[in-house]
Amino acid sequence: MNDPEFLVRAISAGAAREPADLVLKGVRVLDVITGAIEAMDVAIVGDRIVGTHATYEGRETLDGGGLFCVPGFIDTHLHVESSLVTPFEFERCVLPHGVTTAICDPHEIANVLGSAGIRYFLDCAERMVMDLRVQLSSCVPATRFETSGAELAADDLVDLRGHPKVIGLAEFMNFPGVIHCDPGAIAKLSAFGGGHIDGHAPLLGGTALNAYLAAGIRTEHEATSAAEAREKLAKGMTILIREGSVSKDLHALAEVLDADTASVMTLCTDDRNPLDIAEQGHLDYMIRELIRLGRPRHLVYRAASWSAAMAFGLRDRGRIAPGWRADLVLVEDLDGCRVHGVIAGGRIVADALFESRSPVAPVGLDSMKAAEVAAADFRIPARSGATPVIGVVPGRIITERLEMRLPERDGAALADPAQDAVKVAVVARHGLNRNIGRGFVHGFGLKLGAIASSVGHDSHNITVVGVDDSDMAAAVNRIRTLKGGFVVVEAGSVTAELALPIAGLMSPAPFEAVHDALLDLRRAARNLGCTLPEPFLQVAFLPLPVIPHLKVTDLGLFDVDRFELVG
Repeated sequence: MNDPEFLVRAISAGAAREPADLVLKGVRVLDVITGAIEAMDVAIVGDRIVGTHATYEGRETLDGGGLFCVPGFIDTHLHVESSLVTPFEFERCVLPHGVTTAICDPHEIANVLGSAGIRYFLDCAERMVMDLRVQLSSCVPATRFETSGAELAADDLVDLRGHPKVIGLAEFMNFPGVIHCDPGAIAKLSAFGGGHIDGHAPLLGGTALNAYLAAGIRTEHEATSAAEAREKLAKGMTILIREGSVSKDLHALAEVLDADTASVMTLCTDDRNPLDIAEQGHLDYMIRELIRLGRPRHLVYRAASWSAAMAFGLRDRGRIAPGWRADLVLVEDLDGCRVHGVIAGGRIVADALFESRSPVAPVGLDSMKAAEVAAADFRIPARSGATPVIGVVPGRIITERLEMRLPERDGAALADPAQDAVKVAVVARHGLNRNIGRGFVHGFGLKLGAIASSVGHDSHNITVVGVDDSDMAAAVNRIRTLKGGFVVVEAGSVTAELALPIAGLMSPAPFEAVHDALLDLRRAARNLGCTLPEPFLQVAFLPLPVIPHLKVTDLGLFDVDRFELVG
């Protein structure tokens, strides 16, 4: 809003010559730069703050007595699809937690539907209450070692670059392609040179990291240790502290956030589902946990707002000051970050605001094209000697490469629950082939049955983990019927499920219904013996061939360190 009429209104209200549209009366404002706290009125016209440190009158007033006021929170990296709901339901879920801006990579839906998936997100973003910004998915497919539903070249992304909701190029996961100057990677980096390019380089260091950063990449969320974060900070990166439903790096990185680094560190969730949001919160949980760990509170709130805005070129938000965007969070106490109310773009967040949005038709309702499978499809020939096994580490998407001696029968290797070694398979679902990649995984604790998911980063084929081949087949076939989703099978019967028919990734249902279904799925998985706190998101990362060390795709076991299929 910079038309002359608006500017005259904003200036006049800021000078207290006429009433503002909305005034927050007597709030205690936290300055995220200095740490100062002052009681004052905050005057708003349209989507802009026009007055602070004074007394104002407004056409509408909100009594803020006893409440603290902080800038709206900015989630600097996430995939809306991983919330398992539509963008509209996502904002209804997280806006009450103070998240007024989210920077998303629609990488998941893009790998299924290509540009049409990204356009669906852009259409939603134009109608949402919160400010959803989109990074254009840089790696579709992520690698050539899996079957994706789409492929996006540099020209496909350039066509979307001028959209007002687009920030730049999303996480560049193909870091080997960057380092070795793959022509496709170079074309995308060149097309977006001078703009924002987001990073994704787990465990990368030394001259390899230098080569990666020489491409103009500036931000990254994959640091999992203080040492890794410090090297990347020293080399000019902004570090995004991540705390999702599976990847939990906050405790490892908290010590790095201090007065010297707070301006170049931000917060993100990456992948967080409605269950964890209901039980713990969103960025508000990260804020109170960092403060509990001893981080100075104004630096934590700075990382959650101003630092995030500056890192991604959103220079109109992150401060509570005249001329800045009116994204504000009212909290009952700063240390506990208990959100009392939210102002998004100058509007008080309430149910009526969500109900005023014009609808966007869902997409990808017929994207599930997997062939029917049978128990025999999950037979794995026995190896002589030890068998490579994927080792799952709770709370991390990085996996280990283990070796185990497994029982066999009639030339086939068998699951061995006594060693916590069960089968894993990835079934191609995009209708391009009938591939099935097979292997073994340790860490789920399953004693019987199977669990399956059509959410499988990044190409989103069907991933199934199980003890019994027949149950694995039943789980995959049920996902075909649901057109995508999560399924638990025990002794041939489906004991819990959640349909995700929008591109096989998202439910059209309210987030409350998805939350309840996830509770049922978690209980059903535990009845199989599963010991993981969040089994389905852990399943979803087993086929991710850009995260070390051993993964599985529809082409087979994949050694990420060597970047090659395991023979």
